[in-house]
Parts: sequence; structure tokens; C-alpha cells
Amino acid sequence: MENVLEWLEATAKRIPEKVAFTSETEEGSDVEVTFGEVYNLSRMIGSTIIKDNDTTPVGVFSKRAATTPVLFMACVYANRAYAPIDMALPEARIGKILDNLMPNVILVDKESFDSFAKLCKDIYPDKKWDVVVVDFEKGIISKYNDSSYESPSAENKLNEDLIDENLLQSVRNNAKPGDALYIIHTSGSSGRPKGVVTSHESLINYIDSYGDVMGIEESDRFGNQSPLDYIAAIRDIYLPFKYGASSYIIPKKYFMDPNALFTYLNDKKVTAVGWSVSALTVPLSLGAFEEVKLDTLRKICFSGSVMPCSALRVWQENLPDALFVNQYGPTEATASCTYYVVNHIVDESEVLPIGKAYDGYDVFLTELDCDSKVITDEDVEGQITVSGVSLAIGYYNDPDRTNENFVVREMSDGTTKRIYKTGDIGTIHNGMFEFHGRMDRQIKHMGHRVELDEVECAANSVENVTETCCIYKKEKESLILFYSGDATRRDLSLALRELIPGFMVPRKIIQLDKLPKLPNGKIDIKELEER
Repeated sequence: MENVLEWLEATAKRIPEKVAFTSETEEGSDVEVTFGEVYNLSRMIGSTIIKDNDTTPVGVFSKRAATTPVLFMACVYANRAYAPIDMALPEARIGKILDNLMPNVILVDKESFDSFAKLCKDIYPDKKWDVVVVDFEKGIISKYNDSSYESPSAENKLNEDLIDENLLQSVRNNAKPGDALYIIHTSGSSGRPKGVVTSHESLINYIDSYGDVMGIEESDRFGNQSPLDYIAAIRDIYLPFKYGASSYIIPKKYFMDPNALFTYLNDKKVTAVGWSVSALTVPLSLGAFEEVKLDTLRKICFSGSVMPCSALRVWQENLPDALFVNQYGPTEATASCTYYVVNHIVDESEVLPIGKAYDGYDVFLTELDCDSKVITDEDVEGQITVSGVSLAIGYYNDPDRTNENFVVREMSDGTTKRIYKTGDIGTIHNGMFEFHGRMDRQIKHMGHRVELDEVECAANSVENVTETCCIYKKEKESLILFYSGDATRRDLSLALRELIPGFMVPRKIIQLDKLPKLPNGKIDIKELEER
């Protein structure tokens, strides 16, 4: 395998009429796209955005819909990396992403076009993008090349006459496994989003490894939870192409109504999910499993933050035959680099390891103050470091940050490796990696070194605590713990005094109905800091 299009083409040829992606309209009706339609439509659109020797990325503005993967694959057929952008993001952030990309072509679905045009008039009034707008419902593709966006310069029906086989083949002949496939933008400490560039070969290695661990089959049905501009969504897009399975894009509103969520999963016969930890814990706090049970779900992977075992145990007790896998890794390592199969009923106070490396990944520990010295002894803290084929190419249009985080080192074991420094602290215990927090979440408090993640892990182990987030206000030398759940503040404080040293127990404990979340499902730490 050298190109992800090989998966799509083989599956579309074998089962063209099978539904690949399903989403729901605001009115509640299903939108379905078959593998054959993904193949044909993406070649039609791809033919229109190919430019001679132009491999610059394409900004893709699209709703979280079944048709969105078609736009992604259109870019791939043009051998141009796609950069998904959610129109729900603040205008200022979208502007920073576009400033980073500097695309000369932008691909927009019809539902997003009005919002996109307004954004351009607000922050780029004189910018003349080449904008391609696709109306899937009417089967029309339009082009705009001026800043008014009032009338298209060209408009065509979406049909096979648009497919330029010679042009597509010419582009394909020049494609290489190391070519950029997509650019996912993540938060940057400087306020500038980082555009992580991932290649075909990196994505292929991850999907192969993940599929093997999860036992993915053609009969599987995936329940997509994450936004499609987020790294976790690559599983729900590319696993169907490889295996011929189907993905169901679950409406966001259902995650705040466990009965509606579980009814949806049962109606669609969803068998496998790869969700953020909060997508599993929040429904429990709202009464999940009390009225509606799950009938078909059997494969559950979770990632993004530390899973409270008190919550995991509830899922295990309600789905005793299901496979549960804890996954760890940054966007820079193509979604995740380690996994741990939970092969026992967990104890509520337990902290899960992050496991061992996926095939094709080289994961190891280096000394915290020297990234070339490899740690091999067990139970010694080090920085989790990643090497191997699944490392990202780097950060788009940002050589300084690329050179800072992706470095070539002659290691203490005599090997030379291109490595990514995760900034995460870990140990190895019984041959498994364990996560011990962020290097940048390590503080000095009352003369002691304190890991904020360790405070959260302790709080997560307390009965009736759902989610936690600990922050440090340096100017007041104060630890503050936010949490959700039914435990009282007094009970939580007393429990923490039994679990961690007194200097680590937060001075202030604040109970919330729910912790604020970013679109990707992670806790919004900045909002909590502002509070």
C-alpha cells in the first residue's frame, strides 16, 4: 500500500452500493453516501482542483456530514493535502489557520458557503481566493474567483463528464507514499495554531495497526463522535475505506442525552467506537444505562485524557463482552502510538497504563533533561519519545517549531533517529508504559514539585467524581480543582488527603454541573483559568 486511494478504489469496486457514511439532517432524516459515490464524486471534484505541479494544500470548509469525506478524497485525487476547517470556530482562529495555510484553492460545501463568504468579507475583503463550492443535494459544482462571492465564474453539473482520467492518472503517477495527506491544526502555546502534516505512509501504518488491535471487520459499524477536523476522526474515515465497514456521524446533541445516544447506537447497530474519554464519562453523569441498554456495541477505544476507572467499570459491567482499549498519543504521531487492552474488570482506584507501542512505532523514554539518553530501567521517569514511520512530516509553514520538536539525534544506544518529543512524562512498569502527566504541567508549589495530572488522577479515583481539572494560579500560589459528579467538596477533599501529600491537596475545590469542553471533547483549561 502506497496511497490511501488504493483502499477506496478496491472497496468501491467490490461493494459500490454499500453505504460508507451516514449523517443526520437538522430535520432528522438520514443522508447516505455509498462507496461508489465517494469514488465517483471525489474524482469529479478532484479533476476540477488539479493544477499543474501544484501540491499546495486545500482548505476545506464543510459541515460534519456524510459528504465531507468526499471533499477530502477529492483533494487526495489532486495529490494536494486537505486541511479541514470547522466554520463553527471563532473567526479569529480561522483567520490564523488560513494565514498559516496560505491556500490558493478553497473547497466549500454549499451549507458552509454563506458563512465562509461572510468571514472572507470580514477579515479578507480584498483576498481573491479560488473557491470551489459543491452543492451535493442539487449536484452542482461552482467556482468563484473574486472577493464579492455574488455570482460564480463557472458552474457545472456533477457528472462523469467532469472526470479527467488522463489528468488524474498523471497526478497519481507522480504521487509518493511520503506525500502529505492532510493537515490537522492543533492549539499552539504561542496562540498560533500548529498545522500538523501527515503523510500517506504514516496514516496507512496507523490504520493497519489500529484495525488489527481492534479486530475491525467489514461487518463493523462505527459511531463517529469527534469533529471531522480533529485527528480522532481519521479512524471513522479511513477504516471504512480499508475494510468496507460503515461510519455513522452521530449528532452532537445526543451526547447530552444518554437515552437518545444509546437509542441511536442501537438503531444504527453500531458495533465500534473510538471516542474521547469525556464522550464516555459525561453520559454516565446524565444517567446512562439506567433506562436504555446497548445491544450491539462491542469494540470501544478511548483516548485524549486519563480514563477514570470508576467510569470505565460501569461501562464494563454493562458491556461484559466488549473489548476496551486505552489509547495514547499525540497528533504528531498520527493519532496515537501506544495501546493497552483492558483485559480485566478494573478497580475504581486503578490508573490504567497506556500500554505498548503499535506496530510500526518506536516508543521509548529519554531523560527529562537530555533527549538523546534512553531510559531502559523500569519505574524511572522520563520523557515519552516517539520515532518511526508514523511520525508527522512536521508543522506546515513553520520550520522553527518543526525543528524544535522533530529532531534527529544520535541516541545513547548508538542509533540515529528522527524523534518527536511529546512533552509527556512516563515510566515503564512490567513492560508497559505509564503516563505521569505533562512536563509543562509540572509546577513548583510550596517548595515541592507537583504534577497537576497526578492531582487529577487522585481525584478521578474518588467515588462519585466524574471529571476533574486542576489548575495552578502562580500569583496566589494556589492549587484549584474543578470537578463534576455527585461527590461533595468535603468528601473529595477528605479523600484526597488519604491519597496525596497535604501540599498537593488543592486549596480551593469547585464543583460544576459539567466541565467546559473544546470541540474535540477535551476539557477547556483556558476557560477554567479565566473563571
